Amino acid sequence: MAKKKHTTPGTIAAQNRKARHDYSIEGNMETGLVLTGSEVKSLRQGKASLVDAWAGERDGELWMFNCYIPEYASARNIGHEDRRPRKLLVHAREFDRLLMSIKREGATLVPLSIYFNDRGIAKVDLGIATGKRQYDKRQTEKKRDWERQKARLVRENS
Repeated sequence: MAKKKHTTPGTIAAQNRKARHDYSIEGNMETGLVLTGSEVKSLRQGKASLVDAWAGERDGELWMFNCYIPEYASARNIGHEDRRPRKLLVHAREFDRLLMSIKREGATLVPLSIYFNDRGIAKVDLGIATGKRQYDKRQTEKKRDWERQKARLVRENS
């Protein structure tokens, strides 16, 4: 029997680059993701988008909202809805810890990336984030520019 072909381990299917600019990420957590077959196929093509996606609690479970996974073109009659809420899988303790941080600290759960692990299973890197103000964004940009200039100077002088 032939071995199943999976994408290479750690293959990123979708990434939310804007999240690190708009939020300060305090912690990360890997969660599972409940998907249909056509959604997995579409993710493997790398056409998903996490812009404006967020996670939250609904009916005592953790869900990801507003994540765009386009329909798989080769799916016959059974497709999927583009922006449907998708259930996230976490342990009960992790779920309680996430809810506590959201309610107590006013944090937000932001999906940072969707990727395939070494077994070919789709996972979501979920970040516990707080919003940045405009001056925070400027300070981060200045710090990053200074680090680049410093590295350039060290390279030129060595």
